[in-house]
Amino acid sequence: MSIVRMIVLLCLSVAGIISTSADYHAQAAFWSCPNGFAGQTLNVYNWTTYIAEDTISNFERICDVTVVYNTYASDSDMLEELRQGNPGYDVVVPGNSTVNLMLEENLIQPIDFSNFKNKDNISSDFLNPPYDPEGRYTVPYQWGTIGVGYNRTAVGHDITSWEDVFNYTGRVAWLDEYRAMLGFALLMQGDDPNTDDSAKITAASQYLQTHSANLIEIAPDSGQDLLANRQADIVIEYSGDIFQVIAGCECDDFRYVIPDEGAQVWTDSLAIPVGAPNKRLAEVFIDYMLNAQVSADISNYTAYASPNGTAITEGLVNDEYLNNPAIYPPSEVVDNLFYNVADASLEERYSSVWDALRASINR
Repeated sequence: MSIVRMIVLLCLSVAGIISTSADYHAQAAFWSCPNGFAGQTLNVYNWTTYIAEDTISNFERICDVTVVYNTYASDSDMLEELRQGNPGYDVVVPGNSTVNLMLEENLIQPIDFSNFKNKDNISSDFLNPPYDPEGRYTVPYQWGTIGVGYNRTAVGHDITSWEDVFNYTGRVAWLDEYRAMLGFALLMQGDDPNTDDSAKITAASQYLQTHSANLIEIAPDSGQDLLANRQADIVIEYSGDIFQVIAGCECDDFRYVIPDEGAQVWTDSLAIPVGAPNKRLAEVFIDYMLNAQVSADISNYTAYASPNGTAITEGLVNDEYLNNPAIYPPSEVVDNLFYNVADASLEERYSSVWDALRASINR
């Protein structure tokens, strides 16, 4: 856990911004574990700092099981492990474009929803998504955007567009996420951020090269730390990471914005990899995660948006987050957001261009 994250948790706990997660007994009243799992073990592989503090411990107590909880810093890390043969994970949390690749490569398996109690809690907007059109392989976990976090005091004005970012004369950090970064450059050129046109992808790379004079680092999902430590004035980052910094700072310096031209939207999902040692307990765990209170606790902790419609309609998600248009964007902003579309050949094309760009920039 990063120092920034620990500071955030301390500050939020004192301020009461993050709602107190329902304790074991309260959650047990909303969700009960099926019989027959006591003594078993579940192996979960998730992103770092991406779950409420007591989500796992409550599940262990309610079901009388042990959860081995490991984390990764990127989908690529998780994907490469599974490609070499599942080392024992029962649940993973891929992003939408990674789901496309995992289905192509037969790395995840269908979920049996017959014993689920909470599937109806999923908002209709997230049912049968483009990356899992029959809704057989995934359950939505959290969603958000990749946009711009910035220090308003250092910048001296509000950021409203990607031009503000790429033409800024101070310190900027990019996210080491090639589909997002090349996608933003494609947007700036008026092109489809999912284009398969090699000439346009190369031109997007050249756009980034031309606008890299202010770049101090291509950060591996650590831009929030650079911002919080005031090492960068502007960072391109995941929305929740920036809102955690905003919440943890006793200041008015930091902002997060979805630029006018648009940004990348993503959905992370719960999935069961092929070769999972305990598929049935994995399904029990996913149903638990769909409980409205459990889901709300996670979103209130991470500052990412919840795809759990019941958690929202029952008022379990913090109003401060729910009413923030940068976390739950209005329809006119949603119209400018794009999902990544992925297949093996497209990913190879984008990643090779990105690798060449990184080497040429050498930061």
